Amino acid sequence: MTEIVARIGVRQEQSSAESTGPLPQDGTGSAEKPSAGERRSLQLTLDNIPHPAYMVNYNFELTWYNEAARQKVLGFDTPPPGSESRSVFLMLLDASSGKSTACRDELLRLHLSFAKARLSKASMHGILKSLDGRLATLIDELYDQSDCVTGQTVVEVPYTLRGDAGNSESWQVYGIYFREGILIVHIPSGQADPGLLEFLARRDIVIRNLLRKQLPVLTPLAVLVADLQNSVKICSELPPEEYFELINEIWSTMAPVFRKYYGTHGKHVGDGMVYYFFPQPDSNYIFNALACAHEVKLEMRKISKHWQLRKNWLNELYLNIGLHEGQEWLGTFQSATSVEFAVLGDTINHAARLSDFARYGAIWATKNFVSKLTTEERGQVEFGITRRGEGDREHFVVSSYSQLGALVDLSSERYEKLREIAALPITEIRSVSLDP
Repeated sequence: MTEIVARIGVRQEQSSAESTGPLPQDGTGSAEKPSAGERRSLQLTLDNIPHPAYMVNYNFELTWYNEAARQKVLGFDTPPPGSESRSVFLMLLDASSGKSTACRDELLRLHLSFAKARLSKASMHGILKSLDGRLATLIDELYDQSDCVTGQTVVEVPYTLRGDAGNSESWQVYGIYFREGILIVHIPSGQADPGLLEFLARRDIVIRNLLRKQLPVLTPLAVLVADLQNSVKICSELPPEEYFELINEIWSTMAPVFRKYYGTHGKHVGDGMVYYFFPQPDSNYIFNALACAHEVKLEMRKISKHWQLRKNWLNELYLNIGLHEGQEWLGTFQSATSVEFAVLGDTINHAARLSDFARYGAIWATKNFVSKLTTEERGQVEFGITRRGEGDREHFVVSSYSQLGALVDLSSERYEKLREIAALPITEIRSVSLDP
Protein backbone atom coordinates (compact mmCIF):
# COMPACT_ATOMS: atom_id res chain seq x y z
CA MET A 1 0.00 0.00 0.00
CA THR A 2 2.96 2.30 0.44
CA GLU A 3 3.20 2.11 -3.36
CA ILE A 4 -0.21 3.76 -3.64
CA VAL A 5 0.67 6.43 -1.14
CA ALA A 6 3.92 7.15 -2.98
CA ARG A 7 2.18 7.35 -6.35
CA ILE A 8 -0.29 10.05 -5.31
CA GLY A 9 2.20 11.94 -3.17
CA VAL A 10 0.54 11.32 0.17
CA ARG A 11 2.86 11.41 3.16
CA GLN A 12 2.79 7.97 4.79
CA GLU A 13 2.45 8.38 8.53
CA GLN A 14 3.83 5.73 10.85
CA SER A 15 1.00 3.35 11.72
CA SER A 16 0.50 0.18 13.71
CA ALA A 17 -2.12 -1.74 15.57
CA GLU A 18 -1.17 0.32 18.65
CA SER A 19 -1.84 3.67 16.91
CA THR A 20 -5.20 3.95 18.60
CA GLY A 21 -3.53 3.92 22.02
CA PRO A 22 -2.36 6.92 24.09
CA LEU A 23 -0.84 9.77 22.10
CA PRO A 24 2.91 10.31 22.55
CA GLN A 25 3.91 13.05 24.95
CA ASP A 26 6.28 15.88 24.06
CA GLY A 27 8.83 17.37 26.38
CA THR A 28 6.22 19.59 28.06
CA GLY A 29 3.96 16.66 28.86
CA SER A 30 1.23 17.72 26.43
CA ALA A 31 -0.14 15.31 23.83
CA GLU A 32 0.83 15.95 20.22
CA LYS A 33 -2.32 16.26 18.12
CA PRO A 34 -2.63 14.00 15.09
CA SER A 35 -2.68 15.56 11.65
CA ALA A 36 -5.92 15.90 9.70
CA GLY A 37 -4.91 12.94 7.53
CA GLU A 38 -4.25 10.81 10.61
CA ARG A 39 -7.63 11.78 12.12
CA ARG A 40 -9.40 10.78 8.90
CA SER A 41 -7.63 7.42 8.75
CA LEU A 42 -8.37 6.68 12.41
CA GLN A 43 -12.06 7.52 11.94
CA LEU A 44 -12.45 5.37 8.83
CA THR A 45 -13.60 1.77 9.10
CA LEU A 46 -14.51 -0.85 6.54
CA ASP A 47 -18.16 0.04 7.10
CA ASN A 48 -17.82 3.68 6.10
CA ILE A 49 -15.54 3.41 3.07
CA PRO A 50 -17.51 5.68 0.71
CA HIS A 51 -16.58 3.82 -2.48
CA PRO A 52 -17.31 0.29 -3.73
CA ALA A 53 -15.17 -2.18 -1.77
CA TYR A 54 -15.30 -5.96 -1.51
CA MET A 55 -13.13 -8.98 -0.73
CA VAL A 56 -12.78 -12.08 -2.92
CA ASN A 57 -10.89 -15.29 -2.28
CA TYR A 58 -8.56 -16.67 -4.94
CA ASN A 59 -11.46 -18.48 -6.61
CA PHE A 60 -12.94 -14.99 -6.96
CA GLU A 61 -15.86 -15.81 -4.69
CA LEU A 62 -17.25 -12.92 -2.69
CA THR A 63 -16.40 -13.04 1.03
CA TRP A 64 -17.25 -9.43 2.06
CA TYR A 65 -18.77 -6.35 0.42
CA ASN A 66 -20.13 -2.94 1.27
CA GLU A 67 -23.39 -1.45 0.05
CA ALA A 68 -21.69 0.73 -2.57
CA ALA A 69 -20.15 -2.39 -4.13
CA ARG A 70 -23.50 -4.18 -4.18
CA GLN A 71 -25.23 -1.29 -5.92
CA LYS A 72 -22.57 0.01 -8.29
CA VAL A 73 -20.48 -3.03 -9.21
CA LEU A 74 -21.96 -6.41 -8.30
CA GLY A 75 -25.66 -5.68 -8.72
CA PHE A 76 -27.25 -8.48 -6.66
CA ASP A 77 -30.15 -8.12 -4.20
CA THR A 78 -28.94 -10.65 -1.63
CA PRO A 79 -25.77 -12.79 -1.79
CA PRO A 80 -26.48 -16.46 -2.64
CA PRO A 81 -25.61 -18.96 0.13
CA GLY A 82 -23.30 -21.28 -1.80
CA SER A 83 -19.63 -20.43 -2.31
CA GLU A 84 -19.58 -21.33 -6.03
CA SER A 85 -22.63 -19.17 -6.75
CA ARG A 86 -20.85 -16.20 -5.11
CA SER A 87 -18.43 -15.94 -8.01
CA VAL A 88 -18.06 -12.28 -8.98
CA PHE A 89 -18.01 -13.40 -12.61
CA LEU A 90 -21.46 -14.99 -12.27
CA MET A 91 -22.74 -11.87 -10.54
CA LEU A 92 -21.42 -9.62 -13.31
CA LEU A 93 -22.90 -11.88 -15.99
CA ASP A 94 -26.35 -11.78 -14.38
CA ALA A 95 -28.61 -10.12 -16.94
CA SER A 96 -30.84 -8.68 -14.18
CA SER A 97 -28.03 -6.40 -12.92
CA GLY A 98 -29.11 -3.67 -15.35
CA LYS A 99 -25.60 -2.94 -16.65
CA SER A 100 -24.97 -2.10 -20.26
CA THR A 101 -23.08 -4.70 -22.30
CA ALA A 102 -20.04 -2.43 -22.58
CA CYS A 103 -20.04 -1.77 -18.83
CA ARG A 104 -20.45 -5.46 -18.03
CA ASP A 105 -17.63 -6.48 -20.36
CA GLU A 106 -15.25 -3.86 -18.96
CA LEU A 107 -15.91 -5.03 -15.39
CA LEU A 108 -15.39 -8.63 -16.46
CA ARG A 109 -12.09 -7.71 -18.13
CA LEU A 110 -11.01 -5.89 -14.99
CA HIS A 111 -11.61 -8.92 -12.75
CA LEU A 112 -10.13 -11.32 -15.29
CA SER A 113 -6.98 -9.18 -15.22
CA PHE A 114 -6.72 -9.80 -11.45
CA ALA A 115 -7.55 -13.49 -11.91
CA LYS A 116 -5.24 -14.24 -14.83
CA ALA A 117 -2.08 -14.50 -12.70
CA ARG A 118 -3.67 -17.31 -10.66
CA LEU A 119 -6.35 -18.90 -12.84
CA SER A 120 -5.68 -20.56 -16.18
CA LYS A 121 -8.42 -20.62 -18.78
CA ALA A 122 -9.07 -24.27 -17.90
CA SER A 123 -9.43 -23.31 -14.23
CA MET A 124 -11.90 -20.59 -15.21
CA HIS A 125 -13.99 -23.21 -17.03
CA GLY A 126 -13.95 -25.36 -13.89
CA ILE A 127 -15.09 -22.50 -11.67
CA LEU A 128 -17.75 -21.33 -14.14
CA LYS A 129 -18.94 -24.76 -15.24
CA SER A 130 -22.59 -23.70 -14.90
CA LEU A 131 -22.33 -21.19 -17.78
CA ASP A 132 -24.02 -21.92 -21.08
CA GLY A 133 -21.95 -22.07 -24.27
CA ARG A 134 -22.51 -18.43 -25.27
CA LEU A 135 -21.39 -16.98 -21.94
CA ALA A 136 -18.49 -19.45 -21.67
CA THR A 137 -17.28 -18.26 -25.09
CA LEU A 138 -17.61 -14.63 -23.94
CA ILE A 139 -15.43 -15.35 -20.87
CA ASP A 140 -12.85 -17.03 -23.14
CA GLU A 141 -12.71 -13.98 -25.42
CA LEU A 142 -12.48 -11.49 -22.55
CA TYR A 143 -9.84 -13.63 -20.83
CA ASP A 144 -7.66 -13.40 -23.96
CA GLN A 145 -8.22 -9.63 -24.15
CA SER A 146 -7.32 -9.00 -20.51
CA ASP A 147 -3.88 -7.94 -19.32
CA CYS A 148 -2.36 -10.00 -16.53
CA VAL A 149 -2.19 -7.87 -13.36
CA THR A 150 0.31 -9.05 -10.76
CA GLY A 151 1.55 -7.63 -7.49
CA GLN A 152 2.93 -8.96 -4.24
CA THR A 153 1.15 -6.39 -2.10
CA VAL A 154 -0.95 -3.96 -4.09
CA VAL A 155 -1.83 -3.09 -7.67
CA GLU A 156 -3.51 -0.06 -9.19
CA VAL A 157 -5.58 -0.43 -12.37
CA PRO A 158 -7.38 2.37 -14.28
CA TYR A 159 -10.56 1.58 -16.20
CA THR A 160 -13.45 3.37 -17.86
CA LEU A 161 -17.12 2.40 -17.74
CA ARG A 162 -19.22 3.38 -20.76
CA GLY A 163 -23.00 3.51 -20.69
CA ASP A 164 -25.51 2.95 -23.49
CA ALA A 165 -26.04 6.71 -23.83
CA GLY A 166 -22.37 7.33 -24.62
CA ASN A 167 -21.54 8.64 -21.15
CA SER A 168 -18.44 7.35 -19.40
CA GLU A 169 -16.89 7.20 -15.92
CA SER A 170 -13.18 6.88 -15.14
CA TRP A 171 -12.11 4.85 -12.10
CA GLN A 172 -8.99 3.71 -10.31
CA VAL A 173 -9.12 0.25 -8.79
CA TYR A 174 -6.80 -0.79 -6.00
CA GLY A 175 -6.23 -4.48 -5.37
CA ILE A 176 -4.72 -5.19 -1.95
CA TYR A 177 -3.41 -8.75 -1.68
CA PHE A 178 -3.69 -10.81 1.50
CA ARG A 179 -3.13 -14.51 2.10
CA GLU A 180 -6.92 -14.89 2.40
CA GLY A 181 -7.74 -13.12 -0.86
CA ILE A 182 -7.87 -9.71 -2.53
CA LEU A 183 -9.55 -6.57 -1.21
CA ILE A 184 -10.76 -4.58 -4.25
CA VAL A 185 -11.60 -0.89 -3.88
CA HIS A 186 -13.02 1.25 -6.73
CA ILE A 187 -12.35 5.00 -6.46
CA PRO A 188 -13.53 7.57 -9.05
CA SER A 189 -10.55 9.15 -10.78
CA GLY A 190 -9.33 12.24 -8.96
CA GLN A 191 -11.18 11.39 -5.73
CA ALA A 192 -8.51 9.39 -3.90
CA ASP A 193 -8.74 10.48 -0.25
CA PRO A 194 -5.40 10.45 1.59
CA GLY A 195 -7.20 9.34 4.76
CA LEU A 196 -8.73 6.35 3.00
CA LEU A 197 -5.39 5.30 1.52
CA GLU A 198 -3.70 5.64 4.90
CA PHE A 199 -6.43 3.47 6.43
CA LEU A 200 -5.97 0.80 3.76
CA ALA A 201 -2.22 0.91 4.42
CA ARG A 202 -2.86 -0.49 7.90
CA ARG A 203 -2.81 -4.05 6.59
CA ASP A 204 -2.99 -5.85 9.94
CA ILE A 205 -6.04 -3.85 11.04
CA VAL A 206 -7.75 -4.14 7.65
CA ILE A 207 -7.42 -7.92 7.38
CA ARG A 208 -8.47 -8.42 11.00
CA ASN A 209 -11.64 -6.43 10.31
CA LEU A 210 -12.25 -8.22 7.03
CA LEU A 211 -12.07 -11.61 8.76
CA ARG A 212 -14.48 -10.41 11.43
CA LYS A 213 -16.97 -9.40 8.76
CA GLN A 214 -16.56 -12.40 6.48
CA LEU A 215 -19.90 -13.68 5.24
CA PRO A 216 -21.00 -17.13 6.47
CA VAL A 217 -20.94 -19.35 3.40
CA LEU A 218 -22.05 -22.85 2.46
CA THR A 219 -18.93 -24.39 0.95
CA PRO A 220 -17.39 -27.73 0.03
CA LEU A 221 -14.40 -28.48 2.23
CA ALA A 222 -12.13 -31.15 3.66
CA VAL A 223 -11.45 -31.27 7.40
CA LEU A 224 -8.29 -32.56 9.08
CA VAL A 225 -8.35 -33.17 12.83
CA ALA A 226 -5.14 -34.22 14.62
CA ASP A 227 -4.79 -35.06 18.30
CA LEU A 228 -1.70 -35.89 20.34
CA GLN A 229 -1.98 -39.47 21.60
CA ASN A 230 -1.68 -39.92 25.38
CA SER A 231 -1.40 -36.18 25.89
CA VAL A 232 -2.50 -36.47 29.55
CA LYS A 233 0.24 -39.02 30.26
CA ILE A 234 2.87 -36.97 28.46
CA CYS A 235 1.78 -33.83 30.31
CA SER A 236 2.13 -35.65 33.64
CA GLU A 237 5.66 -36.83 32.80
CA LEU A 238 7.06 -33.45 31.70
CA PRO A 239 7.64 -30.24 33.63
CA PRO A 240 5.02 -27.68 32.61
CA GLU A 241 7.52 -25.53 30.70
CA GLU A 242 8.72 -28.54 28.68
CA TYR A 243 5.19 -29.71 27.89
CA PHE A 244 4.32 -26.27 26.51
CA GLU A 245 7.63 -26.26 24.65
CA LEU A 246 6.69 -29.60 23.06
CA ILE A 247 3.24 -28.41 22.00
CA ASN A 248 4.66 -25.16 20.61
CA GLU A 249 7.30 -27.11 18.70
CA ILE A 250 4.61 -29.30 17.14
CA TRP A 251 2.55 -26.26 16.14
CA SER A 252 5.49 -24.28 14.76
CA THR A 253 6.76 -27.29 12.80
CA MET A 254 3.39 -28.07 11.27
CA ALA A 255 2.38 -24.50 10.42
CA PRO A 256 4.47 -24.30 7.19
CA VAL A 257 3.10 -27.69 6.11
CA PHE A 258 -0.48 -26.49 6.48
CA ARG A 259 0.31 -23.27 4.63
CA LYS A 260 1.93 -25.25 1.81
CA TYR A 261 -1.35 -27.10 1.21
CA TYR A 262 -3.65 -24.07 1.74
CA GLY A 263 -4.94 -25.22 5.12
CA THR A 264 -6.98 -22.76 7.21
CA HIS A 265 -6.73 -23.02 10.98
CA GLY A 266 -10.00 -23.79 12.72
CA LYS A 267 -11.30 -23.73 16.27
CA HIS A 268 -10.32 -26.64 18.53
CA VAL A 269 -10.32 -27.21 22.28
CA GLY A 270 -7.07 -28.35 23.91
CA ASP A 271 -3.76 -29.19 22.25
CA GLY A 272 -5.17 -30.73 19.07
CA MET A 273 -5.41 -29.24 15.59
CA VAL A 274 -8.27 -28.58 13.20
CA TYR A 275 -7.58 -27.38 9.67
CA TYR A 276 -9.97 -26.74 6.80
CA PHE A 277 -9.12 -27.17 3.12
CA PHE A 278 -11.23 -25.34 0.55
CA PRO A 279 -11.49 -25.68 -3.24
CA GLN A 280 -8.49 -24.16 -5.00
CA PRO A 281 -8.22 -23.02 -8.63
CA ASP A 282 -5.00 -24.94 -9.29
CA SER A 283 -5.21 -28.06 -7.09
CA ASN A 284 -7.64 -30.59 -5.59
CA TYR A 285 -8.44 -29.56 -2.02
CA ILE A 286 -9.10 -33.21 -1.10
CA PHE A 287 -5.61 -34.25 -2.19
CA ASN A 288 -4.18 -31.17 -0.48
CA ALA A 289 -5.64 -32.37 2.83
CA LEU A 290 -4.37 -35.90 2.25
CA ALA A 291 -0.84 -34.83 1.28
CA CYS A 292 -0.77 -32.46 4.24
CA ALA A 293 -1.73 -35.28 6.63
CA HIS A 294 1.04 -37.45 5.19
CA GLU A 295 3.68 -34.74 5.66
CA VAL A 296 2.45 -34.01 9.19
CA LYS A 297 2.93 -37.70 10.01
CA LEU A 298 6.51 -37.62 8.68
CA GLU A 299 7.34 -34.44 10.60
CA MET A 300 5.90 -35.91 13.79
CA ARG A 301 8.31 -38.86 13.55
CA LYS A 302 11.22 -36.38 13.57
CA ILE A 303 9.84 -34.55 16.60
CA SER A 304 9.34 -37.86 18.43
CA LYS A 305 12.92 -38.93 17.74
CA HIS A 306 14.24 -35.54 18.89
CA TRP A 307 12.39 -35.78 22.23
CA GLN A 308 13.43 -39.39 22.76
CA LEU A 309 17.07 -38.35 22.48
CA ARG A 310 16.54 -35.24 24.59
CA LYS A 311 14.68 -36.97 27.43
CA ASN A 312 16.25 -40.42 27.10
CA TRP A 313 12.77 -41.93 27.25
CA LEU A 314 10.98 -44.60 25.23
CA ASN A 315 7.78 -42.63 24.65
CA GLU A 316 6.71 -42.36 21.01
CA LEU A 317 4.87 -39.16 20.11
CA TYR A 318 1.96 -39.59 17.72
CA LEU A 319 -0.54 -37.26 16.09
CA ASN A 320 -3.63 -39.30 15.25
CA ILE A 321 -5.38 -37.88 12.20
CA GLY A 322 -8.96 -38.04 10.93
CA LEU A 323 -10.03 -36.81 7.46
CA HIS A 324 -13.53 -36.16 6.16
CA GLU A 325 -15.19 -34.01 3.52
CA GLY A 326 -18.57 -32.43 3.05
CA GLN A 327 -20.47 -29.25 2.36
CA GLU A 328 -20.94 -27.11 5.45
CA TRP A 329 -21.48 -23.55 6.66
CA LEU A 330 -18.21 -21.73 7.33
CA GLY A 331 -18.16 -18.71 9.61
CA THR A 332 -16.09 -17.08 12.33
CA PHE A 333 -16.12 -17.08 16.12
CA GLN A 334 -14.85 -13.79 17.49
CA SER A 335 -13.54 -12.38 20.73
CA ALA A 336 -12.18 -8.93 21.46
CA THR A 337 -8.69 -10.03 20.43
CA SER A 338 -9.02 -12.96 18.02
CA VAL A 339 -10.95 -14.41 15.11
CA GLU A 340 -11.24 -18.17 14.53
CA PHE A 341 -12.82 -19.96 11.58
CA ALA A 342 -15.44 -22.52 12.51
CA VAL A 343 -17.51 -25.04 10.56
CA LEU A 344 -21.03 -26.07 11.53
CA GLY A 345 -22.19 -29.59 10.77
CA ASP A 346 -21.27 -33.25 10.88
CA THR A 347 -18.12 -33.04 8.73
CA ILE A 348 -15.89 -31.74 11.52
CA ASN A 349 -17.54 -34.00 14.12
CA HIS A 350 -16.90 -37.11 12.03
CA ALA A 351 -13.28 -36.10 11.38
CA ALA A 352 -12.82 -35.59 15.13
CA ARG A 353 -14.27 -39.03 15.91
CA LEU A 354 -11.95 -40.60 13.33
CA SER A 355 -9.04 -38.88 15.05
CA ASP A 356 -10.24 -40.42 18.34
CA PHE A 357 -10.36 -43.83 16.66
CA ALA A 358 -6.87 -43.59 15.09
CA ARG A 359 -3.90 -44.91 17.08
CA TYR A 360 -0.11 -44.75 16.79
CA GLY A 361 -0.06 -41.88 14.33
CA ALA A 362 -2.41 -43.48 11.83
CA ILE A 363 -4.39 -41.49 9.26
CA TRP A 364 -8.01 -42.57 8.81
CA ALA A 365 -10.32 -41.17 6.14
CA THR A 366 -13.91 -41.72 5.10
CA LYS A 367 -14.88 -43.46 1.89
CA ASN A 368 -16.54 -40.26 0.70
CA PHE A 369 -13.25 -38.42 1.18
CA VAL A 370 -11.17 -40.92 -0.82
CA SER A 371 -13.85 -41.13 -3.52
CA LYS A 372 -13.40 -37.40 -4.25
CA LEU A 373 -9.82 -38.03 -5.43
CA THR A 374 -9.24 -38.37 -9.16
CA THR A 375 -8.20 -41.75 -10.52
CA GLU A 376 -4.65 -40.48 -10.94
CA GLU A 377 -4.53 -39.11 -7.39
CA ARG A 378 -5.96 -42.32 -5.96
CA GLY A 379 -3.14 -44.19 -7.66
CA GLN A 380 -0.69 -42.18 -5.52
CA VAL A 381 -2.27 -43.39 -2.29
CA GLU A 382 -1.93 -46.71 -0.49
CA PHE A 383 -5.05 -47.25 1.57
CA GLY A 384 -7.04 -50.16 2.88
CA ILE A 385 -8.08 -52.22 5.91
CA THR A 386 -6.15 -54.67 8.07
CA ARG A 387 -8.08 -57.97 8.30
CA ARG A 388 -7.57 -61.05 10.45
CA GLY A 389 -7.22 -64.33 8.59
CA GLU A 390 -6.46 -67.93 9.50
CA GLY A 391 -4.50 -68.39 12.68
CA ASP A 392 -5.47 -64.87 13.72
CA ARG A 393 -2.85 -63.51 11.34
CA GLU A 394 -3.27 -59.97 10.11
CA HIS A 395 -3.05 -58.97 6.47
CA PHE A 396 -3.62 -55.62 4.81
CA VAL A 397 -6.29 -55.55 2.10
CA VAL A 398 -5.45 -52.66 -0.22
CA SER A 399 -8.08 -50.32 -1.70
CA SER A 400 -10.78 -51.51 0.67
CA TYR A 401 -13.09 -50.01 3.28
CA SER A 402 -14.90 -51.12 6.41
CA GLN A 403 -17.67 -49.78 8.56
CA LEU A 404 -16.09 -48.47 11.74
CA GLY A 405 -18.42 -50.60 13.86
CA ALA A 406 -16.86 -53.76 12.39
CA LEU A 407 -13.38 -52.75 13.60
CA VAL A 408 -13.99 -52.18 17.33
CA ASP A 409 -16.29 -53.44 20.06
CA LEU A 410 -18.71 -50.55 20.35
CA SER A 411 -20.35 -52.09 23.43
CA SER A 412 -17.22 -51.06 25.36
CA GLU A 413 -17.47 -47.75 27.20
CA ARG A 414 -14.04 -46.92 25.79
CA TYR A 415 -15.58 -46.52 22.33
CA GLU A 416 -18.76 -44.78 23.38
CA LYS A 417 -17.91 -41.63 21.39
CA LEU A 418 -17.52 -43.69 18.21
CA ARG A 419 -21.05 -45.08 18.20
CA GLU A 420 -22.42 -42.11 16.25
CA ILE A 421 -20.24 -43.04 13.26
CA ALA A 422 -20.49 -46.84 13.59
CA ALA A 423 -21.94 -47.22 10.08
CA LEU A 424 -19.44 -44.86 8.42
CA PRO A 425 -17.25 -46.58 5.77
CA ILE A 426 -13.62 -45.71 6.50
CA THR A 427 -10.11 -46.67 5.41
CA GLU A 428 -6.57 -46.28 6.71
CA ILE A 429 -4.16 -44.16 4.65
CA ARG A 430 -0.82 -45.98 4.74
CA SER A 431 1.25 -43.81 2.42
CA VAL A 432 1.00 -41.00 -0.15
CA SER A 433 3.33 -40.55 -3.11
CA LEU A 434 3.69 -36.82 -3.68
CA ASP A 435 5.40 -37.34 -7.07
CA PRO A 436 2.83 -38.72 -9.55
